[in-house]
Amino acid sequence: MSKTDIEIVVDDPTTPKANSPAVVSTGVVDVVVSLLLLALAITLGWDNWRAGASWDSTGPQAGYFPFYLSVILCAASLYGLGVAFVSRREAAEPFVTRAQLRRVMAVFVPTFLFCLATQFLGLYVASFLLIAGFMRLVGEIALWKSLSTAFIFTAVMFVTFDIAFDVIMPKGPLEAAFGY
Repeated sequence: MSKTDIEIVVDDPTTPKANSPAVVSTGVVDVVVSLLLLALAITLGWDNWRAGASWDSTGPQAGYFPFYLSVILCAASLYGLGVAFVSRREAAEPFVTRAQLRRVMAVFVPTFLFCLATQFLGLYVASFLLIAGFMRLVGEIALWKSLSTAFIFTAVMFVTFDIAFDVIMPKGPLEAAFGY
């Protein structure tokens, strides 16, 4: 019996459907990313040229190395644009399907909201909400397990960073109510 005859295949029920419609093609993403990097390279190159991108009596000025890095980034972006316009076959392939994008957004949106919530609620409350929310909504774990895990993790991080190592972390109204 060969190894291929005894191969075990396990299907993931959460895998996106193969027939999901494409949201955007690879070619469009290649062009957009190359244009964004080109704009960044031009902006950085201009700013570093303004700061001084040459040598003076003491050596290179502040913008010398960053300017030449931006020149390299500019060249790479132009190369990426050229490749994107030349390779039509790969450009037509889907970059992401609707089902795949939905899974990515299921992680991106809560993480983005966590960053916003950290500004107003503090790191520990925002972490508690993120962990409990992910466990409950994405992982479909029981509510009591989600809440207790989030509480224990957040409490351990609070004790570790704020009490044991006295690291300054973003605080919110709850920590202020307890005097931290």
